[in-house]
Amino acid sequence: MTLAKKLTAEFIGTFWLVLGGCGSAVLAAAYPELGIGFAGVALAFGLTVLTMAFAIGHISGCHLNPAVTVGVWAAGRHPTGEVLPYIVAQVIGAIAGALVLIVIASGKAGFEVSAGLAANGFGEHSPGGYSLASGFVAEFVMTLMFLLVILGSTDRRAPAGFAPIAIGLALTLIHLITIPVTNTSVNPARSTGPAVFVGDWALGQLWLFWLAPILGALVAGYVYRWLGSEK
Repeated sequence: MTLAKKLTAEFIGTFWLVLGGCGSAVLAAAYPELGIGFAGVALAFGLTVLTMAFAIGHISGCHLNPAVTVGVWAAGRHPTGEVLPYIVAQVIGAIAGALVLIVIASGKAGFEVSAGLAANGFGEHSPGGYSLASGFVAEFVMTLMFLLVILGSTDRRAPAGFAPIAIGLALTLIHLITIPVTNTSVNPARSTGPAVFVGDWALGQLWLFWLAPILGALVAGYVYRWLGSEK
């Protein structure tokens, strides 16, 4: 598969993740009487990854997330030369997804991008008022566990064909746990898309949603490299 096709797949997949996941939070989470709530948003994020894993997993590996790309690289399963191009494609896809979401949401009177656009935050911008430290630990640990699920379920020795289900359910679980803490990132691209348009505090706090997931992914990659070794 050519790199151009892989990058296009990553762009499309990350676009879908932000539009579907953040879109559920912005458009449907608190809809009068029939809102889907935190559980619905968590499921929406899981479904975006599950559906794209089946759709483009055979093309690009369906990373949709700079932390996943870094973690898979750390585990020795992704070429160094493709790490940065993957991340760039993912971030652009996330920004495009956030832009389309704004276009849709703007069709309703009273919508304001500054309200958050499902951006990630800590402190006063955490849904539950959780601190920077809580946000960092949550994002680090959840990304680490997410990568272990990804690496384990996609191992050649794992049951074939079930990885998308395990990965999608893992992301759903992660959101069920941490939406109140940070609005759940575990994905620097997902955080960057909305933050670009919200600006202000969202851009100011964006560093955490790059640093913590990337560190968690690196640890997971090296841990699984040892854990999954047959030696």
